[in-house]
Amino acid sequence: MNRSGWCFDEMRHAGVDYSDPSLVARYDERHQNFRDYRRDAEAVVSLMGLQARHSVVDMGCGTGAFALNAAPLVKTVYAVDVSAAMLEYCRRRAAERNLGNVVFRQGGFLSYEHDADPVDAVVSTAALHHLPDFWKCIGLRRVHRLLKPGGKFYLFDIVFPGSEADLRPPIEAWIEFMRRKAGDEFAAEAETHIRDEFSTYDWILEGLLTRAGFRIDRISRGEGFGAAYLCVRNS
Repeated sequence: MNRSGWCFDEMRHAGVDYSDPSLVARYDERHQNFRDYRRDAEAVVSLMGLQARHSVVDMGCGTGAFALNAAPLVKTVYAVDVSAAMLEYCRRRAAERNLGNVVFRQGGFLSYEHDADPVDAVVSTAALHHLPDFWKCIGLRRVHRLLKPGGKFYLFDIVFPGSEADLRPPIEAWIEFMRRKAGDEFAAEAETHIRDEFSTYDWILEGLLTRAGFRIDRISRGEGFGAAYLCVRNS
């Protein structure tokens, strides 16, 4: 995008700032205590029908939870993140695994410039909420342009149910759930997420996806406010 003065700066972190390499390593360590990266990545690859001939953009790749575990199953993974520290950590782990088909790029929904052919799929896990809603729509339209016609987009994020008249009780329950599952540090990060980041209502996000040119084929809701959308680019 044109870097005009009114443009949102996605390089400035919303919520917890993972530009510190020590925090990045700690992030990865803590998440692997309660997440199975390989199982989750393989489930997404299977859900999207990805095969060895396909190329994928992992938008907001973080420490490589999806990118590194999907790489052995597809042709190319473009690992994209706004955090240089996250990318460097992910790059080192790819080298340790001898993964030569992961391409690293610093950027995000608003700033990533794809210098190759359109891809078969885009995956984004817990990254879109760093953008306010206006910028979410712009970012999603840019994702649409990354894809071949009929290409697939898998989006997982924290999404609030519009059916709830009062979100205070479920928010408090979610924070306590995170405390029980992963400790006080994660509970504090959940509070930071609610206060400082830009998760939105389901009806808003689904409208943004549709307006950006996607058909929503499947919605899955998990623990807390987690929601996954499997979308297809309309021609």
